[in-house]
Amino acid sequence: MATFARRRPKLTQGHEVLTLEPDGALRLVIVADTHGSPHPDSHAHIAAQRPDRILHAGDIGDLAVLDGLAEIAKVTAIRGNIDVHAPDLPDAMTIEVRDELGPLVTMLLLHIALYGPSLRADAVRLARAEHAGMVVCGHSHVPFIGRDKGITVMNPGSIGPRRFHLPIVFGVMDVRRAGISMHHVSCETGARWEP
Repeated sequence: MATFARRRPKLTQGHEVLTLEPDGALRLVIVADTHGSPHPDSHAHIAAQRPDRILHAGDIGDLAVLDGLAEIAKVTAIRGNIDVHAPDLPDAMTIEVRDELGPLVTMLLLHIALYGPSLRADAVRLARAEHAGMVVCGHSHVPFIGRDKGITVMNPGSIGPRRFHLPIVFGVMDVRRAGISMHHVSCETGARWEP
């Protein structure tokens, strides 16, 4: 009797280098899990953050969502588990942020990376292979900022349809040579969201 090993599809990856703006900072807005239907106030609240770049951590749904976000700032997006209609998007993206003195942070943008508050083993392996000190992910719709296995983790939550009683939020990340700060913003109020 022959047995066949189940093969996982090969992960497609991209790589981007971002540089600090002339003011010495880079503001990223991070969204995920739009599922083709972002909250009606999300664009106004994202635009109010004045991002230099928007990162979409997957489960985009209708790809017109990316066009809407691109009216605010340039968008870097990866495919989520529902985005089978988007073969041109990578499954993961390594993003290196630099200034004139060199690299400041390398992050891995990946849709599924957490199991509860812990990084999955496959996400840890990929982050380490990419020399990424940070993982940015989506999938769970649960906003999260923390650290696991020596890696900083941010899940921006979801700006799409509400799941259970979870908030509808996105993430904001400010990168400067002096450090990185992160927080969440409510799509319903535009105010900083705290758990």
